[in-house]
Amino acid sequence: MTAEEILSELDIVARDLGVRIRFEKGDFDGGYCLLRDERIIVVNKKLNPNRKASVISQAFGELGIDNVFIKPAIRVFIEDELVRAR
Repeated sequence: MTAEEILSELDIVARDLGVRIRFEKGDFDGGYCLLRDERIIVVNKKLNPNRKASVISQAFGELGIDNVFIKPAIRVFIEDELVRAR
């Protein structure tokens, strides 16, 4: 899968989790946050697609993905990113 395809699949997972992904400019990579009771993953829009997917995957680690269906290839990608981040 290409990085863009992975990002598209991660967006679907985020919607299933009730989380919004926002791409913003700034001096950060990104991560999970709460803003006025809304669950958001903020990602630096200037990152390359692979790094964006990594940031989103790491945020899913904070949210927990055990109770949502995720395509097997995407679940493996997320789990690999979580192991790499440790």
